[in-house]
Amino acid sequence: MSENTEAKTMLEETDPEANKKLKWAAFVESALVDFFSSYKLEKITVEDGNGNKAKLSRTKDNELKIEQSSITII
Repeated sequence: MSENTEAKTMLEETDPEANKKLKWAAFVESALVDFFSSYKLEKITVEDGNGNKAKLSRTKDNELKIEQSSITII
């Protein structure tokens, strides 16, 4: 491995699409939830342009509802 080559995880080596899905889910469940809560939003819908979508909304009991979908092109 050269000095400029970054080591990849097993998931990145074997299934890059699965790795993207994990990163998207991690983003939605951390940074997006933090943003949603910080600004006291009622609803937000986001998509990354690669088929990954998420919709966050508040329930009547003030709980957070998260809906996620993704598309894989083979």
